[in-house]
Amino acid sequence: MLHLHAAQLGDAAQALLGGQLVAIPTETVYGLAGDATVDASVARIFACKGRPDFNPLIAHVADLAAAEQLVLFDPLSRRLAEQFWPGPLTLVLPRRADCPVSWLASAGLDTLAIRVPDHELTLELLRQIGRPLAAPSANPSGKLSPTTAAHVLATLGDAVAAVLDGGPCRVGLESTVIQVVAGRPWLLRPGGLSRNAIEAVVGPLAQAEDAHQPRSPGQLASHYAPNCPVRLNACDVAADEALLAFGPSPLPGARMTLNLSPSGDTIAAAAHLFAYLRELDAAAPRAIAVMPIPTDGLGEAIADRLRRAAQT
Repeated sequence: MLHLHAAQLGDAAQALLGGQLVAIPTETVYGLAGDATVDASVARIFACKGRPDFNPLIAHVADLAAAEQLVLFDPLSRRLAEQFWPGPLTLVLPRRADCPVSWLASAGLDTLAIRVPDHELTLELLRQIGRPLAAPSANPSGKLSPTTAAHVLATLGDAVAAVLDGGPCRVGLESTVIQVVAGRPWLLRPGGLSRNAIEAVVGPLAQAEDAHQPRSPGQLASHYAPNCPVRLNACDVAADEALLAFGPSPLPGARMTLNLSPSGDTIAAAAHLFAYLRELDAAAPRAIAVMPIPTDGLGEAIADRLRRAAQT
């Protein structure tokens, strides 16, 4: 892993544009960043963290204008963005129809968690690459979040291309996550921006114990389920079914076939999972047949998502 400083910002940008992962500083914690528009880069984030649950990731952008290219703002969310960005506030908003962010970063949801970090080095990096960065905390899942470059170097080793050293994190706590539903703001995750500060701008926040609580980042995520029935571990496929294939020998005879990974790579399969399910579902087959997928690596999480889809 390279230990980069401000003068080497261009090296970090080139690594990210080349599909590699870079640990970046923010005011909250160091983030494990990858190009949010590239499925494979997002899949590598999950693999690097050992994070098998495909929770939604937060997209980091340079400013409000960049966010507006990806998501749709309601009045309350816009007020919060104008008041607290850059800063430790994440907003969960509907994806634009032409949003280029990987569906894996959204965990298949029609929403995207997004924020503008308050760290000039990372803001300059975002301006240089001109793309959103997906960036959960730069640590193995279940471990303490890193607040210095040394923390990242000690825990991730050579799993990422570089760590961009921006000094100690000023806040040291993950961002607060807010979602506005039907004009009502919900606190999905407490964090580095206080409830009092938020309520001073948009009024009382709905509580976790309230009814109809939305599910999104910071909680047990709700994941995309196709409209068509899903048939797992298929050994054959009918002419009126679509096939989600895996490996070098896809089953013949399907109405439509998409192969998660012809080479049998679970990281590649994870990168394609949600986008391919959507594409097959849009063809409106009688059902989506899914070939067996091994449960090693990210295969375990893929199998979990497919089981959930099959039960709906």
